[in-house]
This record gives sequence, C-alpha cells and structure tokens, in this order.
Amino acid sequence: MDLRDAGRTGLNLAAGMALALGLAVGLAGLLSGCASSSGPEDAFKALTRVDYGKPYIGMSKAEVLSCAGQPRSRIPAGESSETLVYHYNGAGPVPQAADADSGGKKKSKPPAAECSASLTFEKNVLVRVSYAHMNVRSPYDWQSQKNEAAAEKMREEGVPTCVFSLPRCRR
Repeated sequence: MDLRDAGRTGLNLAAGMALALGLAVGLAGLLSGCASSSGPEDAFKALTRVDYGKPYIGMSKAEVLSCAGQPRSRIPAGESSETLVYHYNGAGPVPQAADADSGGKKKSKPPAAECSASLTFEKNVLVRVSYAHMNVRSPYDWQSQKNEAAAEKMREEGVPTCVFSLPRCRR
C-alpha cells in the first residue's frame, strides 16, 4: 500500500509508519534468530530431534526408583527439588542384579558406564531428563594433534551419543 493513499483508506500517516516500523522490527528479530544457528542443517536437526526423556515426565520418584534402581548420586536443590544421577550403558538405567553367590568363581566386572542421565524431580515428580555420553571430547581436539593421520581420523570420528529410556518402567 502506498502511504500517500493512507487518507483515502482511513489510515493516517503515523499509523502507516508505525505499521511499517513494526514489520521491520519483526523481520529483524526473525532474521537474528536464524543467524544464531549455522544454517539449514542445524535448523533441521533441531526440528527433528527426539526427546527420549519426554515419555517419563510426570512419573513419581518412587516409580522411577522402582524401575531404574538406586542412582549413583543424589543432588538436593532446595526443599522440594532433587536430581538423581545415573551412569549406564545401553538404553538406560536398570536396577543392579542382586549379588548372587558366584560359587567360588571370580565375578566379571561390569563394563565402565558410557552415559550419564540426570533426572530432576520437583515435589517428587519428574520434570526434566538430561542425558549425555561421558567420553566426549572437543570437536577441535584434532587441531592440536601433530600426527596428520591421527588428526584426520579424529576429524572424521562422529560425536558419541546416548539414548535414554527406562527399560523396566511402564510407559
């Protein structure tokens, strides 16, 4: 619309200028949000990311403890909040099997945990699940590698990831 026609359409010049300014500010905000990601690939990843912890949100702490077992640590946060930290391999934390008599045989040591999950409870209700691989190094570590072949191998390695579930919980 031409601002010279504002009088015939019932808009005054100030309202037209305010509309144009509002559109410009809105467009600038939209574009600045896009600038924070590195491109369409990051936007696609963000839109298609699966939240593996979402099905468990709303479970009580007692339900989680019954199907995930005792956590590696507990971090209190105020009177009504607590975070339970689990270390696990595979899909997610499960209770440790009871120590059975090994009949004199040497027990095999379980493999070192690869993943860590933090389950945050507020008023004994699960509100947030955060999980990550425990052996992640900086994607820039290859730059300090003197051996070119080793540096290239480090560059090509993918970032290790974890999934999260509570395999023994009903959901």
